[in-house]
Amino acid sequence: MTESTVQYAARFDVDYPEKLDRVTSAFRFLWIIPIAIVVSVLSGTAVSTTTVVTATGEVVSQVSRSAGGIAGGLFGATLLMILFRRRYPRWWFDFALQFNRFTARVAAYGALLTDRYPSTVEEQAIHLDLDYPDVEKQLNRWLPLVKWFLVIPHLIVLFFLFIGAAFAVIIAWFAILFTGRYPRGLFDFVVGVGRWALRVSAYATLLLTDRYPPFSLH
Repeated sequence: MTESTVQYAARFDVDYPEKLDRVTSAFRFLWIIPIAIVVSVLSGTAVSTTTVVTATGEVVSQVSRSAGGIAGGLFGATLLMILFRRRYPRWWFDFALQFNRFTARVAAYGALLTDRYPSTVEEQAIHLDLDYPDVEKQLNRWLPLVKWFLVIPHLIVLFFLFIGAAFAVIIAWFAILFTGRYPRGLFDFVVGVGRWALRVSAYATLLLTDRYPPFSLH
């Protein structure tokens, strides 16, 4: 890592495994389902269906979606606290840290970066750190209102990077089945995409820093 990346408010890394289990890797899409459901409940969207009977007797079902989950609510609450009170409650930060560590372990497991089933407590081989901000000294209270706009270039780049990472995981899956190893170049690329996405999240949604995230996988 470069010095500038190490000092950023969000850091992510994964220990490179020398050997991976071929059987668990082959059926990873099945093993991950239970823990992925837990993540989706915490960070997903709420869906509701309303049935309406018209004057002609026709039954019409309307499906509506609303932002839901603890993570979405935490973003909105944090934005308001920074904007109006210039505060970032420590327990909100601690939850955000542990939630992101948990989701990172699940994502790493799904991307075949580790064989260990994601723990809700232990760090395992996935290392994610966030810096607690001093709101009054480090954060501009008005900037969270436009950060979503400022990161649009990152989102465009990440869109293509995620596509590349998906192909990298597929290639790595075949490599693991035949050799039991994750090609190091592909491993570093997938981890780098995760690192990039975390820094963008720390800036735009976790609201931990006003320092613009670098365009870098390292």
